[in-house]
Amino acid sequence: MNSTNSSEGFQIPKVIFGTSSLGNLFTALDDDTKLEIVKQCFLHADKPVVFDSAGKYGAGLALEALGDCLKKLNVKPEEVIISNKLGWLRTELKTDEPTFEPYVWKNLKNDAVQKISYHGILECFEQGNQLLGSYIPQMLSVHDPDEYLIAASSAEDRSKRYQNILDAYKALFDLKKQGKVKAIGIGAKDWKIIKELSADLDFDWVMIANSMTVYSHPKELLDFMTVLSQKGVIIINSAVFNAGFLTGGDFYNYVPVSRDNPQHQELFKWRDQFYKICADFDVKPASACVQFGLSAPGVKSIALNTSNPKRVEGNIAMANDYICDAFWQKLEEENLITLKPSLSIS
Repeated sequence: MNSTNSSEGFQIPKVIFGTSSLGNLFTALDDDTKLEIVKQCFLHADKPVVFDSAGKYGAGLALEALGDCLKKLNVKPEEVIISNKLGWLRTELKTDEPTFEPYVWKNLKNDAVQKISYHGILECFEQGNQLLGSYIPQMLSVHDPDEYLIAASSAEDRSKRYQNILDAYKALFDLKKQGKVKAIGIGAKDWKIIKELSADLDFDWVMIANSMTVYSHPKELLDFMTVLSQKGVIIINSAVFNAGFLTGGDFYNYVPVSRDNPQHQELFKWRDQFYKICADFDVKPASACVQFGLSAPGVKSIALNTSNPKRVEGNIAMANDYICDAFWQKLEEENLITLKPSLSIS
């Protein structure tokens, strides 16, 4: 895999690895499985290997497990880059289910509370470092600012929350100035919030989730990504399977969908047509999703996540698959994708 440099020489590979499975998302993995997942990443990916994690993932469990795995594998700090999305602080679990996201994370021993402010983010940063052990994250961001803003009860409350986010980022940029981290970014499912904050903050990188996929790629987003690319901002594309729907799942962007629901029929019709064309050209749907996601303006890396160690090598390989032009042309002819001049697929 080729690495790409930012204006400050910061390098990230073509594939970076999500760590929500290390935090027991939907399924509680045993320690041996988690260790094997991380081991496979180092066996098959170019170094430095990049992991995207967060204090919210299992109330810090993902960070803790990642640090433990890296230590057991004797990984040198220079061989790994960790991205930590900040904003949730581990606390004592006092209820049967965690209050921050009940029934999503399995077998947790801790809860988490949201801390989005100047000092709150610094508190999250320090706790994250403790959980990781001797591995310090080099990429930082505020976790899901879009969800934080959506929770506002009024326009006034939204304004206060927006200022809280700006204050949190002031803390992150201060850490960068102090030389404690290398790059400050943002990740969100709603790309329009990334655009809104980009008007007030100069990010080194952005992670766009669920938004730039083979199924959904609005022109406004492509135009915004082009602007980011021209500024030298590194773009990471995440959730290119629309939360698993494009690879056969029953959730679209984390919302359950059904063929029996009239509102979902167009979604399934698109997927059926997509699968047929993939079969005609002997293209794996997942590979098509990855290649399309990598081909958007400014995208330097794609974030992939798995709970199965045996899939790590294949995930990495998909980033280097070749898909012929005729395949993309057929998708365009059938109105399944809309190719714009700023989107070049090869």
